[in-house]
Amino acid sequence: MRPTDNKLIALLRANAREPTASLARKLGLARSTVQDRIARLEREGAIKGYTVKLAEEDSRHLKAVVMISTDPKWGARVEAELKKMPDVRSLAAVSGASDLIATVEAETAAKLDTALDHIGRIAGVARTVSSIILSEKFSR
Repeated sequence: MRPTDNKLIALLRANAREPTASLARKLGLARSTVQDRIARLEREGAIKGYTVKLAEEDSRHLKAVVMISTDPKWGARVEAELKKMPDVRSLAAVSGASDLIATVEAETAAKLDTALDHIGRIAGVARTVSSIILSEKFSR
């Protein structure tokens, strides 16, 4: 990726709704050039989509990170089951003591507890270790 593309992506991360004309001024490029770059980055998959970040008071109240160890050969089934759970907001494959790390969000402690229990009962899940997120220091 070109240095200008990296700068453009950084600006979009800060504000994905920033007008193209404003992005062009900040990058010293023509508006049409910025539009073409964004379209190319989307086509190439460098930009996969856009999202909304909710204010802290509008977001769900409780979040947890769940380290998941799976039985050998069950990873795909565990992933498919986790994908069905709306409270599981993200899932990453990792190296180390765990195989997967899930981010779980729930509106109440009881709902979070239920979600964590459900994860632990999925066929192929050997072990889970959960940590409640107390506060988010920053997100990009």
